[in-house]
Amino acid sequence: MSTLKITLFLLLTPVLFFGQKKSIDKLLQTYNSQSVPYISVQELKMKSDTYVILDTRKKEEFEVSHLPQAIWVGEKPQKELLKDYINSKKSMVVYCTVGIRSEDYGEILNKEMQGKIYNLYGGIFAWKDAGYDLKDSNNKPTIKVHTFSKNWEDYLKTGIAVH
Repeated sequence: MSTLKITLFLLLTPVLFFGQKKSIDKLLQTYNSQSVPYISVQELKMKSDTYVILDTRKKEEFEVSHLPQAIWVGEKPQKELLKDYINSKKSMVVYCTVGIRSEDYGEILNKEMQGKIYNLYGGIFAWKDAGYDLKDSNNKPTIKVHTFSKNWEDYLKTGIAVH
């Protein structure tokens, strides 16, 4: 067997025998209505200073890891947590694990305030899988990602899954 064939075999064996990671695209097509326009991780990364970035996950998820500059606002919009950001001239980006819960959050924000709200396509999973940094509760770099539940870890391609 040639070296190339052996190399290909070794590279493909995990995919053939253990399956591929699940597709976030299919998940979002199934559960989201795109009522809140998407923003890609690449666009957010390039222009992160022009957005207020809101983490709409549970506090324990945020503490494991979050996007740099993200502000934890909880799973349900609370005026007390949002009061400093509602009147901001910046557009807002909401995110969660993959982008489903954050769409619901963004829908409520759209009713409450004027201004642009965007949903991060693929959430924190897409951010991490694109190779971008995450911070932990001490604002230190981390490769851990809270997966919301064990069932969701198959959608994460990189990093260490925590649930």
